[in-house]
Amino acid sequence: MKTPRSLADLAFYGSLSPMTSSIEVDGDYDGLLISDEPSGNATFAEVAASGARFVECAITGLTFDGGTLRKSRMSDVWLGETRLVAVDLAESSLVDTWLSGCVLAGVQAFSTLLRRVSFRGCKLDSVNFRDATLTDVTFEDCVLRDADFAAARLTRVRFPGCTLTGAMFTKATCSSVDLRGASVGITAGYDALRGTTIDSVQLMALAPLLADHLGISVTDA
Repeated sequence: MKTPRSLADLAFYGSLSPMTSSIEVDGDYDGLLISDEPSGNATFAEVAASGARFVECAITGLTFDGGTLRKSRMSDVWLGETRLVAVDLAESSLVDTWLSGCVLAGVQAFSTLLRRVSFRGCKLDSVNFRDATLTDVTFEDCVLRDADFAAARLTRVRFPGCTLTGAMFTKATCSSVDLRGASVGITAGYDALRGTTIDSVQLMALAPLLADHLGISVTDA
């Protein structure tokens, strides 16, 4: 499926129905528009919806403040202008899922499966992707601060136009990971960069850090 750039681009947009129920443990949600209407500022505080399943849904303008969506499953789901703060998404599965203009802060996403997922114009602060599996994932024009990819498996992951600050890749496995076009700030896991592609400008910026990591002394005296 072609990556949608707006809610109206969704192939299933015309068949969405407003959700009238709550989000619950092991809930099954199919073809729903879960939005901030009519309140205009809907907040789900301490949501308890582990094991929930979302198929061909759109989630827009919401704030999830705390709570758990652990082991939830999302397939063909759009999240737009949505905030997830201290939410537990661990061990969840996101397939053909698109996040646009979203904020993720303090989110636990360890051991998640992400396949064909797109983050566009998002802000990710202290998101824990430890031991996650990311395949065909794109972070586009995003800000990632203190993102933790330790022991994660990244395959065909791209970061065009992104800013990474304090990223950790300790014991990560990278295959066909493209960091070109990103501002890369890595604090741990330089040896895990094998399998990534960077440009010459990034190489010059990373060279002193790589040398220090390898115990290489660089001096012109």
